[in-house]
Amino acid sequence: MAAEILNEVTYQNIKLPPMYDANDLTKDGNLAQIKLFEQIYTLRITRAGRLILTK
Repeated sequence: MAAEILNEVTYQNIKLPPMYDANDLTKDGNLAQIKLFEQIYTLRITRAGRLILTK
């Protein structure tokens, strides 16, 4: 997965976590699969523009 990192910013010498655009993760669709170790999760963008992450 080659999602674009939008910021690698520090604020008051604290490195902020990476930020990803959900539309990039879903390739402008509404679903993406995310793997953490051996578990697969589904990220869904709802019609209301909210994010739902399910196992």
